[in-house]
Amino acid sequence: MITQQVYRILLGIHIAAGFTAFFLAPGALATAKGGKAHRLFGKIYFWMMAVVALTAILMSTSQYRPNPFLALVAVFSFYAAFIGYRVLYQKRPAQGKGPQAIDWIAAILTLVCSLGLIAMGLFNSGEVFLHLGPVAVVFGLVGAWLAASSLKRFLRPSRDKNDWWYTHMGSMITSYIAAVTAFSAVNLPRFLPSTPRIAIWLWPTIIGAPAIAIWTRYYKNKFKRVEKKVAA
Repeated sequence: MITQQVYRILLGIHIAAGFTAFFLAPGALATAKGGKAHRLFGKIYFWMMAVVALTAILMSTSQYRPNPFLALVAVFSFYAAFIGYRVLYQKRPAQGKGPQAIDWIAAILTLVCSLGLIAMGLFNSGEVFLHLGPVAVVFGLVGAWLAASSLKRFLRPSRDKNDWWYTHMGSMITSYIAAVTAFSAVNLPRFLPSTPRIAIWLWPTIIGAPAIAIWTRYYKNKFKRVEKKVAA
């Protein structure tokens, strides 16, 4: 059983890990991809997100302050970082470097939790969900899409040799969007108290989702140009 004192300790660890991840991610994005600094920042970021998710789940499922919404959000948020990390070990599925049991379990668990988020947003009539219902639905849809995309990739690996690259960067950026969302939900109301709650929760997704699509398209075209030059 998690007491009030244990809860406060978990909260302190959660905040410290969240701040570390929040400020490390730009460093990983700015450094040369594949370089030592990029790999170091990326690994620290991944494990900090793991700590964030674990502490969030422990706090959200405790009897002291139960919050199933945050527990389900924590699963989906961490799964994006999990995909980005694990895909580095799945670059060549034809050579046996495909998904392992942990990848299947994580995808299925995330899919179930995401569907739970959608159901919670649609059918929970509590006062809190008058504001957070749409947020739960959006996050649930994103989580379900991530999990379904992973399962599809496991069953039918892409023939594009750069597919792991798109998956890695897109998933890591999605994970960072979740980190920014948490930062916004906690801190933005202090500075802009009149901002609608749904806007506080969803603005990072509204900005980030198109940015990922544009980024992916840019690099797909770039890699195609490089391949044409090599072939010529």
